[in-house]
Amino acid sequence: MTAPVAGRAEPHHAPEDSPLSPKDYAAAASARLDRSVWDYIAGGSGDEVTLREDRAAYDRYRLRPRALVDVSHLELGTTLLGRPVSVPIGIAPMAYHRLVHADGEIATARAAGAVGALTITSTFASKTIEETARAAPGPLWLQLYVMRRREVTESLVRRAEAAGYRALVITVDTPRMARRERDLRNGFSLPPYVRPANLDISQRAGLHEGRSGNSTLAEHAALHHDAAFTWEDLAWLRSLTGLPLVLKGVLTAQDARRAADLGVAGLIVSTHGGRQLDGVIPALDALPEVVAAVPPECEVLVDGGIRRGTDVLKALALGARAVLVGRPVLWGLAVDGADGVERVLATLRAELEEAMALTGRPRLDTITRDLLHPSADLPFHPTSNDKEMA
Repeated sequence: MTAPVAGRAEPHHAPEDSPLSPKDYAAAASARLDRSVWDYIAGGSGDEVTLREDRAAYDRYRLRPRALVDVSHLELGTTLLGRPVSVPIGIAPMAYHRLVHADGEIATARAAGAVGALTITSTFASKTIEETARAAPGPLWLQLYVMRRREVTESLVRRAEAAGYRALVITVDTPRMARRERDLRNGFSLPPYVRPANLDISQRAGLHEGRSGNSTLAEHAALHHDAAFTWEDLAWLRSLTGLPLVLKGVLTAQDARRAADLGVAGLIVSTHGGRQLDGVIPALDALPEVVAAVPPECEVLVDGGIRRGTDVLKALALGARAVLVGRPVLWGLAVDGADGVERVLATLRAELEEAMALTGRPRLDTITRDLLHPSADLPFHPTSNDKEMA
């Protein structure tokens, strides 16, 4: 893992007025950002039920610590698709980081590399695939929306390969963009200084034009995303590249099994941050059935609602290989650029270490489901792992 930079604030030595938690960063970012930009980041679709439930799902679990376990040495490192990472925490794909900071995805990727975390870059990044790769000392995956013009998708794949990206993440929950009422009320469109840097001029039409009755981003998605993309089309994607394919937005065992049968390398259990279909099962609640449906070689990650190191611990206990963090990263970026993102990630790492020590789980492979009590109102039945845990 990269050593801390001299003079950089660390979670336990932050200045008195420095944000200490993602909640602090959210408050500071809200005060800095234009209302329409804040709402674009913070908002969800419909009544924002899923947005709230993604977070609430973590609070429904309590922890069952074990005593007198040697936790003098903690191991947080793991592998993702065969590549080592220092922490089981990564950055979820999110569009247009330059909305909150001029350095955009370059700063985000640099910060992730500093803590040894995975970065997943969005198709709709505001810095190019190549710029982000040059800035990133850590592992990179590229998120893809499959476009109607297949040559656009193919070009993105070729560029990712050439730039050293290690996997392709195919978003499967967005055949169309859901209504996001905050954006509609604000008439949100991209400011002139933000553009989808990976797309050519013909693919950017309308993104900077304020219109009534619909979000310009939704109109852009309807114009360019391929709503006819199906399971059968995965074979076409596989024919383009030897990079592993990961599907993002899987919430059911049925889809998980089908993906694994087709040779998909990984799955991301995700509700798109509560920004697509409102009222779907929270990502954390969907995680156990997805994990149970696929063989161990199909790695399962989860995103949505993670705000504390104990949240990371709970997701790992339910079978996630790693977690992905979204909004807190943008909050850190808005407040203090790359340093802010690094502090957010370092805080989550430090909190995970603390939680592992205090629950008697010194390695990731000791974080198992018997660590969790699902509800104060429900009985707990010990598993064999729980009985044998030293």
